[in-house]
Amino acid sequence: MDITQLILDDHREQRRLFAILDQIDDADTESLAAVWGRLAAFLEVHAKAEEEFFYPTLLKLGKGAGGKATAADETVDAIKDHNEIRDAVAAVSSQRVGSGPWRKAVAAANKANGEHMDEEERQGLADFRRQAALKVRHDLAVQFTVFEAKHVDGVKPVDLDPKTYVADHAA
Repeated sequence: MDITQLILDDHREQRRLFAILDQIDDADTESLAAVWGRLAAFLEVHAKAEEEFFYPTLLKLGKGAGGKATAADETVDAIKDHNEIRDAVAAVSSQRVGSGPWRKAVAAANKANGEHMDEEERQGLADFRRQAALKVRHDLAVQFTVFEAKHVDGVKPVDLDPKTYVADHAA
């Protein structure tokens, strides 16, 4: 088991759930609400698990990848992205499920999340695979999986200050 593979698997599931939403008729608000509820919770749990386990270790072991000079640069960008995704997810809840504005808000959440996943896959995940020993990747994968399992119904979204996060976890 490898935390980088678990994160990639989560990314695939996020993409799949967004695609499912695209295929549900606007009038089927019950189905839309159910799938969106699952996706919204999943996005937050995934972000929180990364913030708890992946990024603190990346800050200690990483050297920078994918156009970022350091692991701190990768992490600041990722935490900023997590905040943007949280804000986009929150914006969906203020719209009537299945409406045009709801679809537009879901699309904005998908865009924010997609951009984050693309960057993370080129930067933090690539850096981590190069720098972290398999044992470290395995041990973090276990912790990451347990966290997600314990919080399958979601966690409270909390924006973090990216620079403070890095300062708190880099030492």
